Order: sequence, then C-alpha cells, then structure tokens
Amino acid sequence: MTAAASLPNADFLLGGARSGKTALALERAEASGLEPVMVATAEAHDEEMRARIAAHRAERDGRWSTIEEPRDLVGVLDRAAGGGRILVVDCLTLWLSNVFFAEADVEAEIERLAAALGRLAGPVILVSNEVGLGIVPENALARRFRDLQGRLNRRVAAASDRVTFVAAGLPLVLKGQG
Repeated sequence: MTAAASLPNADFLLGGARSGKTALALERAEASGLEPVMVATAEAHDEEMRARIAAHRAERDGRWSTIEEPRDLVGVLDRAAGGGRILVVDCLTLWLSNVFFAEADVEAEIERLAAALGRLAGPVILVSNEVGLGIVPENALARRFRDLQGRLNRRVAAASDRVTFVAAGLPLVLKGQG
C-alpha cells in the first residue's frame, strides 16, 4: 500500500499559535507522495501580515503550488481536491475571520465546509487555531469570534477522518490513526 493510499481524506490539525501545526501539515503533505498544494486564506492588509505570508512561503520549496482564497474555501476544495494532489488549508481561523468580517452567514459557511469534507475527491489537511483555552475575552466581538471558532473546530473535527492536537510541536492524535 502506498503512503497516499493510506492517507485520511480529511486530516484536521489544531492547536495554539506557533504550536507547530503548519510545520506538521507541511511534513504530512510532503510525505504523502502527492503534489502538495497550499490553500492560503490570509489577506495581506498590512506590512506585518505581508511579512508573515512571505515567511510562510519561504517554508515551502518549489514542489508546492499555492491557491490564495480568503473566503470561497468550499469552492476551492471542490475544484482542486484530487488529481494526484494533497491540499493544505492554512488556516481555518483566518478563513473564519474573513467570512465573519464580510458579514456572511458564518454558521451556513461552517456547515458547507463540514459537508464538503465528506465528498472531496482527494486528501486535504486543514489547519486551525484552538482559541478557547485562554481567558474569556473582554469584549462581545471577541467572545462571538471565539465561540464561532469553537463551533467551526467541532464541526470540522466531526467531519474529519483524523484529528491531531499540536502543542509545543508535539502531536497528540485525538481521532483516527496516528
């Protein structure tokens, strides 16, 4: 059996900021034997974010192609999954904030994403932040976002074949095979 044949179709990695989620996602994608494709959800609205995006690009070598899509994640997954590729979505937290601030129906978009994970033609690794482990945010907007992120993470975890929590660079498989 090839490495690609044993891959989970939906592989969900979550953890705190700078926990090692993306590094693990890149490692898993590169080990798959499939063509790695980064689905980047970030938008560069300022210099600091442009620098972060550039640093993430530098982590990937020439084998990688990139699709930049801040909001229509389901459309990208439907179009790009399969065909000998493995997709890495980095990250669901930025995607959620893009959808949230575009004043879209966030709950509907979360459900669309969860439903899409069950029909993909090829493997995808999804990266997300766990934002609910800290203190309760002081303002209503931040609390609303934290709650939506928690719902998103639960729905994606339920729809995924493997779920891994990453802390301090160490993966802990919560669901599926390690």
